[in-house]
Amino acid sequence: MDILYVIALSLGSILEIFILCKIMGYRQISQMSMFDYINGITIGNIASEMATSIEDDFIHPMTAMIVYGIVAVLLSWISSKSIRARRFLSGKPILLVHQGTLYEKNFKKSKVDLNEFLTQCRVNGYFDLDELESVILEENGRMSFLPKSENRPLTAGDLQLSPAQENLVANLIIDGKVMEENLRRTGKNIQWLDKELHRQGIKNIQDVFLATYDLKRKVSVYTRTSEQTPPDLFS
Repeated sequence: MDILYVIALSLGSILEIFILCKIMGYRQISQMSMFDYINGITIGNIASEMATSIEDDFIHPMTAMIVYGIVAVLLSWISSKSIRARRFLSGKPILLVHQGTLYEKNFKKSKVDLNEFLTQCRVNGYFDLDELESVILEENGRMSFLPKSENRPLTAGDLQLSPAQENLVANLIIDGKVMEENLRRTGKNIQWLDKELHRQGIKNIQDVFLATYDLKRKVSVYTRTSEQTPPDLFS
């Protein structure tokens, strides 16, 4: 009977984990924040305890799993509603290298040592730092690399051309909120932004999901939409 009971509890814990994953959303380990990763491990440990709780009450570990799941969903919802909360809970991208300068304070702030940084550069195919224009440490701990134009694979460098240098774009609006500091650094103001949005047929900033601005003075605006992707698009 104990074997059947363990089987039943195991199936129950698997079902609960499946439901929690559906509610919390699927993400790869490389896309998880440290909190998400630890939270997932904790839920897994509780599930294994629940599956083998022959003598103990299985209601307690089941309740604990639900609490962890609810907290994860709640924090995700708060992050989606507040940019400040998102930066506090998940962190924000940190510029490690830009135009030949290694920002030592940012290395210390992000707890990244030079050996680890150089390893990541080599893994991504960059053995010479002079080939890189910028390196960004993303919120999930991964590094993004922007190579110099002449070092992009199979492009202008091989053809001895001199294309314009690509550069980072500034986020002007995120989730309907104006990034005032970014707007100021581009030399623009809110009046200019309002005119640009009206020029593109957008009357309300709240309708903008994302707006970016690059060195070519191009403003790219992505509005909110309730449309669903076709169900068979990726099948």
